[in-house]
Amino acid sequence: MKKKALVLYSGGLDSRLVIKILQEKGYTIEAIHFSLPFGCGCCDLGCNFNFTQKEKIKLTIMNATKEPLLGEYLKLLKNPSHGTGKGVNPCKDCKIWMFKKAKKYADENNIEIIATGEVEGQRPMSQTPDAMKIIEKEIGFKPTRPLADLRIIGRTRTKQMELAKKYKISYPSPGGGCLLCEKILSKRFRLLLNRNLITEKTFGIIAIGRHFFKDNIWYIVARNSKEGRILETFDNFIEDKKGKPLVFYNKPEGKEIAKELQEAYRTGANEKERVKFKDIKI
Repeated sequence: MKKKALVLYSGGLDSRLVIKILQEKGYTIEAIHFSLPFGCGCCDLGCNFNFTQKEKIKLTIMNATKEPLLGEYLKLLKNPSHGTGKGVNPCKDCKIWMFKKAKKYADENNIEIIATGEVEGQRPMSQTPDAMKIIEKEIGFKPTRPLADLRIIGRTRTKQMELAKKYKISYPSPGGGCLLCEKILSKRFRLLLNRNLITEKTFGIIAIGRHFFKDNIWYIVARNSKEGRILETFDNFIEDKKGKPLVFYNKPEGKEIAKELQEAYRTGANEKERVKFKDIKI
């Protein structure tokens, strides 16, 4: 009977190569993909499914954009055990969380090894030698890292692209990365996390519009009609009009300030009209 391997599959070049390498070694492969609320996947789920279907391997989705996994993930973000990067990115804790979920799945399905496309030096927070040791100690096992075993190191993908030609596989361009790494959004994330305002419904609006917070009310001023159409799916908003943006507010009591924000951010408004909101901008 063939040995089984579970591949932590982002959908990117590295994890696709891991699948091909382990297949070549004679393993029966399953893939597990973590759909995280703030990014880090290299591709969309449709493309991921197409690749795994073509390779005739089972793909399991761990969806952390919905409960109960979203709640677990947000708890991790609030109190990371191993610190964060320049933003609110708890990279070590995030990896530990995913590896533990993968290990549970592997144990339940009699899968012998857990593999990943990690190589040393690729990610400054989670893929240094010290970080990898910390992660391995926390999860209680050493993941199989086929690319690292080939002595691939660093952030360049030259050797990986050569392997892609060998295995005749296509792969998506790298994704936009994780929003949690964005230093400019860290104040916003921390405030919304601490006030339990990030939910299944709201996690998708954190990176759109201009955000304000006053008297326990959250406001978002749409920057364009596309953002406005997203925000109008919520209960409280001031409709956009010609030259005036749509403004979302998460409590009915916020209507008056929302009106003021709409006026301040109308087309042609000057900076003096907006400066009064500087201290509540997040």
